[in-house]
Amino acid sequence: MRTRPAFPVRSGLGFLFLFLAQALAVAVPIEAQAHGDTVKVVVTGQREGHVTTEITWENDGDAIDEAVAATVNSTSPDGSRTMGPWRLVRDAGSRTGWSTAEVLPPGTWKVSVDVGFPSLGHGEKEIAVPVVDPAPSAATPSAAAPTASASPSSPAPSGASAPPVSSGSPAPAPAGEGEGEGTDRTVWWTTAGVAVIALAGAGGGVLLRRARARKR
Repeated sequence: MRTRPAFPVRSGLGFLFLFLAQALAVAVPIEAQAHGDTVKVVVTGQREGHVTTEITWENDGDAIDEAVAATVNSTSPDGSRTMGPWRLVRDAGSRTGWSTAEVLPPGTWKVSVDVGFPSLGHGEKEIAVPVVDPAPSAATPSAAAPTASASPSSPAPSGASAPPVSSGSPAPAPAGEGEGEGTDRTVWWTTAGVAVIALAGAGGGVLLRRARARKR
């Protein structure tokens, strides 16, 4: 009796792995081809002296999820000054925005950006960085404050604190003059009393003598 040879299980697994490998090999080039092999670099300007850019894939405009390796170089119009090379860092809260950590000084600059990873890209633009005046410091009211603080603490004039004396009220007499006048009156009444008593005594003596003379 003949028996058919069983299909080897290992051979079936090998074909399956080979098929998956071919599928992945085809899918990766398709994804890369959809993005393109270059990146689009747009120098948008500057923000407080920081060079700002937008970097996306060239073909579909999608954001680049990988880290971007790029260099930024800036040159003055006459070529006398150069700044860079600087690198780009991703802006916080943005998928396509990239900017420099360094700051350009005020003036006009020709900026060029070259990207080397994940694909090649180039962009350039002339930007102007304005001169920013420093914020004026708040003036302290040094002259007005002492004047306002001195007003409540200054002493009031003496005329305002004492009530005015009425012109119709008589002025009090000096103490020494009143006392002298009273003393003079007392001495006068005392002297007059002594004189009256003396006269009365003398008159009484005369009458007494006359009465005695008559009795004799």
